[in-house]
Amino acid sequence: MEFSKEINQTKPFRSESIKAMLNVAYTASKQQEKTLVLLKPYKINDQHYNILRILNGQNGKPVSPGVVKSVLINSRGDLTRLVDKLVKMELIDRGHSAYDRRGVELLITNKGIDLLEEISTAFEKSNHYDFKITEKEAKQLNNLLDKLRG
Repeated sequence: MEFSKEINQTKPFRSESIKAMLNVAYTASKQQEKTLVLLKPYKINDQHYNILRILNGQNGKPVSPGVVKSVLINSRGDLTRLVDKLVKMELIDRGHSAYDRRGVELLITNKGIDLLEEISTAFEKSNHYDFKITEKEAKQLNNLLDKLRG
């Protein structure tokens, strides 16, 4: 559905740029809502899921919380609290750095890797990533979003 109709906008936007930015924010919010529904049975939220994906992407190499925070998609919460829950659920390990005893490092556990695989399967079954656009259009969208972020 066209964005203006979906939000019941009756008067025109002041510019296409304003409309585009609101459309991006609205679309991201809708996608996040769908993600939260899919993650609810696993007792984690989108930030926990993002942390697990970041750590999984390190291929068994521990990283500092600072590295995680720097690439976290949504850093709205307290990273320590988010990590504490994942440690309690035994999805990640938190330990001291081999190079600096004061430094903390995070590492995904096998249980965390298994959970990510289970969630990925659930996302695929739900068509979570099917956006009704072609691969070419997705690439174009990615390029435009990269350009927006500068």
